[in-house]
Amino acid sequence: MTIASGRPAPSVLSAPSPARLLPGDMAGLASVGLRTRKLRAGLSALGIAIGVAAIVAVLGLASSSQSVLLAEISHLGTNLLTVTNGQTFTGANAELPEAAPGMIGRLPGVTMVDAIGAVSNVNAYRSPAIPAYRTNAISVDAATLGLPAVAGTSIAQGQYLNAATTHEPVAVLGATTARLLGFDRIQPGMRIWVGGQWFYVTGILNPAVYAPEIDSAVLVGFPAAEKYLTFDGHPSEIYVRTTSNDQAVTTRVDSLLGDEANPEDPGQVTVSQPSAALTAQADAKGALDTLFLGLGAVALLVGAIGVANIMIISVLERRQEIGLRRALGATRGQIRIQFLAEAVLLSLAGGIIGVIAGAVATAAYARGHSEAVVIPPDAWAGGLGAAVIIGAAAGLLPAIRAARLSPVQSLWSI
Repeated sequence: MTIASGRPAPSVLSAPSPARLLPGDMAGLASVGLRTRKLRAGLSALGIAIGVAAIVAVLGLASSSQSVLLAEISHLGTNLLTVTNGQTFTGANAELPEAAPGMIGRLPGVTMVDAIGAVSNVNAYRSPAIPAYRTNAISVDAATLGLPAVAGTSIAQGQYLNAATTHEPVAVLGATTARLLGFDRIQPGMRIWVGGQWFYVTGILNPAVYAPEIDSAVLVGFPAAEKYLTFDGHPSEIYVRTTSNDQAVTTRVDSLLGDEANPEDPGQVTVSQPSAALTAQADAKGALDTLFLGLGAVALLVGAIGVANIMIISVLERRQEIGLRRALGATRGQIRIQFLAEAVLLSLAGGIIGVIAGAVATAAYARGHSEAVVIPPDAWAGGLGAAVIIGAAAGLLPAIRAARLSPVQSLWSI
């Protein structure tokens, strides 16, 4: 049969081409299978949510803690070096010379030098009525007048030692010492029992990030320690500040401190950089974070098995639907994409819930510890990406099985 133009007429029996599914239609079609099985879908998504929440929380908490530490290091600077007394060949504690701070102060690039000296066999108590054995591990140290500025701390309450009080029975408490002794503020006439006599308390320090030994100490002036506590005058730790923001100068001073502090026995001197120790501490925490990330990966694996299980069961239960759609013209590819989209959508829903739960847990912990809330993009983006990949991997085999079902055999089970 032809028409007037001579072209052959289209056959009335030719099959129409299958309709194309737009992304929006595919998303709606995929969500139908999940909405009709809400409980089963929710339980399957729970494993994905737990795994993603663990990943986001671990990375978020690590980043929050590190941001506080790095901000503290940036604020305090990396130009602080400490010199401590080491050990002799016999294993006894060595002594730094009394002149060590003055000799160190003459080094090029050194801007400030201050020290503390451990007062041996002297303890501090709230009152003489406290049993002698309840020392609370509080040390008594002689301190120089510029110590807070050099060590990176400041006065929280009251006043620090000055030229007058450094010769008198006057003490300043570290942050931990004040808490252990039950003091939260400075009041007139406040005093503590040190070495068998009363010392008046004039100040409380803020926590010293670079010098935690100061936090658990009672600080008195060098002259007062020698006069009232039989202190021998030898420093036990010297704090050295170099030219700011010049790592080359700090490194050069570091190499000279041992010889300068104790020219006779440089090997009995220990030199360290607190900022480097804090950075290493932050890196060490990463090893523990890896363990928790592994647990999150296990939870994701369990979630993937759950998603694969629900999709296989869904294919078996929906053979009639698959047969009917095939009979109405749906291609194998469309069936395959439908079930694959369901698996991805299920995993993505679990991933979104996990990201929200992990972010909330990170915010709650960080706020409770007065830390900034930092959730790196790698955490939530990686969690969502892992959820999508796991959903696609878990749903691939069920989708292939669904596409291979014969329309006739599927409709026979109706």
